[in-house]
Amino acid sequence: MIIGTAGHIDHGKTSLVKALTGVDADRLKEEKARGITLDLGFAYKPLDSGGVLGFVDVPGHEKLVHNMLAGATGIDHVLLVVAADDGPMPQTREHLAIVDLLGLARGVVALTKCDLVDAARAAEATREVETLLAESTLAGAPLFAVSSRTGEGIAELDRHLAQAAAALPAIHAHGNFRMPVDRSFTLSGIGTVVTGTIAAGRVAVGDRLVVSPRGLQVRVRSVHAQNREAQEAHVGQRCALNLTGGGLEKSDVRRGDWIVAAAAHAACERIDTRLSLLAGEARPLAHWTPVHVHLGASDVGARVALLEGESVAPGTNARVQLVLERPIGALHGDRFIVRDQSARRTLGGGVVLDPFAPARGRRKPQRLAVLDALEAGGCEASLARLLALDQPGGIDLQWFATSWNLTHDELGALARAMPFRSVSGGARTLAFAPAQWTALEARVVQTLGAHHAQAVDSPGLTLDQLQRALHVLPPLDALCAGLIGAGSVAKSGPYLRLPDHTPRLSDAEQTLWQKVQPWLDLAGLSPPKIAELLRDRNLNQAQAIAVLQKLCRMGELYAVGRDYFVLPRHIAELAACAQALAAQSPERLLTVGRLREATGVSRHLSLPLLEFFDRAGLTMRVKDGRRMRRDARDVFEQGGGSSPGGASGLQNRVGPQAGPGWVRLPLSSAVDRA
Repeated sequence: MIIGTAGHIDHGKTSLVKALTGVDADRLKEEKARGITLDLGFAYKPLDSGGVLGFVDVPGHEKLVHNMLAGATGIDHVLLVVAADDGPMPQTREHLAIVDLLGLARGVVALTKCDLVDAARAAEATREVETLLAESTLAGAPLFAVSSRTGEGIAELDRHLAQAAAALPAIHAHGNFRMPVDRSFTLSGIGTVVTGTIAAGRVAVGDRLVVSPRGLQVRVRSVHAQNREAQEAHVGQRCALNLTGGGLEKSDVRRGDWIVAAAAHAACERIDTRLSLLAGEARPLAHWTPVHVHLGASDVGARVALLEGESVAPGTNARVQLVLERPIGALHGDRFIVRDQSARRTLGGGVVLDPFAPARGRRKPQRLAVLDALEAGGCEASLARLLALDQPGGIDLQWFATSWNLTHDELGALARAMPFRSVSGGARTLAFAPAQWTALEARVVQTLGAHHAQAVDSPGLTLDQLQRALHVLPPLDALCAGLIGAGSVAKSGPYLRLPDHTPRLSDAEQTLWQKVQPWLDLAGLSPPKIAELLRDRNLNQAQAIAVLQKLCRMGELYAVGRDYFVLPRHIAELAACAQALAAQSPERLLTVGRLREATGVSRHLSLPLLEFFDRAGLTMRVKDGRRMRRDARDVFEQGGGSSPGGASGLQNRVGPQAGPGWVRLPLSSAVDRA
C-alpha cells in the first residue's frame, strides 16, 4: 500500500514518517539545514505479513504544492497530518481539496504535536478537523492523537495502517504498463534510474518501453519494487527502473515524463475533460483562462476552452478542453489538478475524457455526443454508446484502445463480449454496429441501382465516384469488398455495378464499333488521332465518336485527351510500364521523356496520357515529374475488354478472411487516395 502525507508546513509530516518507519525522508542538504521538506521524500516499512508500506512524504509549503502534486499519483491511502496546536491551516485545506479532486477516499488523520497541548486544546482541534472533513472524501476517517517526539499514539497508528493495507482490495494489473516519473537520477556504475508509482500494468526486467511523450526507446535493465530488488513490478507499487538504450542520459528523462509500453505511448496536446471548479473560488472560470495543469508528475501551462456554457461557476463542473503548451502523456480516466496562472492556488480538477481531442468542431452536438459516450461508464458501455451514434466513419479502435489503455488481449475480449463489425482501413481498424454496417451496404446497392436507372449504358461507378455520391469515407473499400464477395455487387475493371446490370450497344452501334475496334487494336500503344482514323475510313465522325464515348462509359474504352481512344488492355500495359519506369528512377519519378522513350508513344499522345493518369488517380504531378499514387493493377485491371456486347469479365480480388469480422481490402485505401 502506498501512503501519501498531506498537510500544512511544519505540522510534522516528515517526523511522523520517521517515527513510523525509522527513515528520514528528507534527503536534500537544504531540507536538513532548514528543517522543512522541499521535495518528495520516500520511506518504506516492511510488514509482518511480508508486504511493504510505501510512504510518499510531500512538502507542505504553499509554493511547493507542485512538488506535492508530483507525488500524489498512485496514492492508495492518505495520511492527513494536522498539528494540534495550530489546527487546520491554509495548506491543510488546499491539500484536502486536492485529495477530493483526485478522488482519494481512503485515509486517516494524525493529530500531531499532542505533547504540546492540553486535553482541552486537543479536543478542540479534533472538532475542527472533523468539521473540515465533513464535506470531503475523507469524511469519517479515523483520527489518531500522536506525538512523534514522545511516541504517543504511534503504535496505534502503525497497527491501523497495517490493517488498512491488509484490507486494501486486490489490484489487478490491467492495461499496458504506465508509470509517471517523479524522480530521475544517475548512479555511478548503474546509469539512469527513474522512480514512480506504477499506474497500470506490469513491468519486468528486459522489457522494451518508451519514454513518453517524447517517444525515446529504452530497455529495463533492473527493477526495484517497494524498495526491494525484483524481476517484475505491477500496478500500485513504488518502483525504481534502471533504464538503458541508445546513449540514454539522465537529462533524457525528467519529472513529468511517463515510462510506458509502446501501446500506451500518447503525446497529447489537447485533452477533453470534465473539470470541477472549487466552491471557494471568487469568480466563475471563463473561456480561454490560462492555468497550470498537473497530471501524473507533469506541470504544464494550458488554456481552458469551454465545451459547454459561457463559464464554469464555483462549486460546479463542466466539460472543457485543455489546450496544452507542450505535449504530455495522458489517457482516459487520468485525474488532474488545475491551478491558477501564477501557481499560487488550486482552482479545481477533474478527469480526462478524450486525450486526443480535436482542434475544430469541439462544441458541435456530434462531438458532445462522443463525450457523452465516453462518460457512460466502463469501456464496454462507452464503446456500445459510441457504436450507437452511427458515425459515418465508424469508431477508430486504435484511438479507443489507446485512450482506455487496453492491451491487445483486452481489446479482443471486448470484441468477443459485444457484437460489432471491424474492418481494416489503411493504418486504422474501424468498428461499426452490425445494423449500421448493413445500412451502409444497402446504401451502396441503392446508389448503384439509381445510377443504372439514370445511365443504362454506364458500366457502373468507380470507387471514387461512389465515394463522392455516398460521402462514406474509410470503410467504403471494405464495404465494396464484402458486397463483391457476397455477390451483391460486381466489379468490372475499375467499375462497380449490380450483378444484373449489363450495358450493351445497339446493333447499329455494334456494327460501327466492329469497324473501328480492329484498327485501335492493331495500333496498340500508339493509337492514331481518332479524327484521322475515321476520315481515312469514310466513317461519320459524329456518329462514331458518340459510340466511342458510350463505350468509354461502358468501360470498354478510355478517352485520352480529346483526340485519342485507347483499349483497356493497352492502357493497362502503358500504366504498368509507367509504374516500372517510376520505380527504376532514382527519384522514383515518371517523366514525359522517359515514358515516350520506353513505349514509343507519339509526342502528341504522351502528355495527354500522363494527364489522363493524373485524373485516373494513378499518378500525381509534382515539381519534376509524376509520382505514383496507386498500384497500376488496382486502377486498370486488365480483362477481356474486346466483347462490347457485355461487361468486361475482370477478376474480383477479394482478400482472405483474417479473423471474425475482418476484411482484407482489395481496393486502394482512402489513405492512398489522399
